[in-house]
Amino acid sequence: ITTRLVGSEMCIRDRGYTVSFNPELNIPNWVAWELNSSKLIERESRAGHFYPDPDIPRGIETGDYSNSGYDRGHMCPAADNKWDKQAMRESFYMTNICPQHHNLNRGDWKELEDDCRRWVEESGTIYIACGPILYKNDISYIGEERKIRVPNAFFKVILAGLDEGKPRAIGFIYKNTSGNNPLDHYVNSVDQVERITGLDFFSQLPDDVENEIESVSYTHLR
Repeated sequence: ITTRLVGSEMCIRDRGYTVSFNPELNIPNWVAWELNSSKLIERESRAGHFYPDPDIPRGIETGDYSNSGYDRGHMCPAADNKWDKQAMRESFYMTNICPQHHNLNRGDWKELEDDCRRWVEESGTIYIACGPILYKNDISYIGEERKIRVPNAFFKVILAGLDEGKPRAIGFIYKNTSGNNPLDHYVNSVDQVERITGLDFFSQLPDDVENEIESVSYTHLR
């Protein structure tokens, strides 16, 4: 990912993912990771607690979300990190978390996470980036001691097909509200997600390949 951000960024590479954390807003700008068949092997159980990230002095703690009305929503999901004990623990670092509507976190967002693991089984390695979308005219925070910006929406972009020499990409945008919709309700081209977020995804691909796959609104990754 190439960032074009106005504001703060602290990049941290954990075992299972890389996060660009915004210490001013106390949420990630984006989180990115590779998901392949070896990472679908379940060696660890889901961690039971959230942890402050040791790389962030006086960082966000789980209690900052208490009584907020929002879930502690994973960006890189815990279920993508059952392959390794350290990766599982680090997926519960608060730098990987955003305030997320309960219905979204446990519903349509989770269904997309499940679909990503299914796409790995069907199509091989995929590359994922996701994070919050923030509107300038609709700003709210949670937390008392440390203010945490509440995202207005979330994005996710996925690159597949490099293993077979047929790259393709798909983008999604989810409003941070309740809803129960089919997957294609959230589909966007990667170009559209880039316009909204100000981020440049998959920039290491050849320009002609990147331009082609990012302009198409795929409905699936198979």
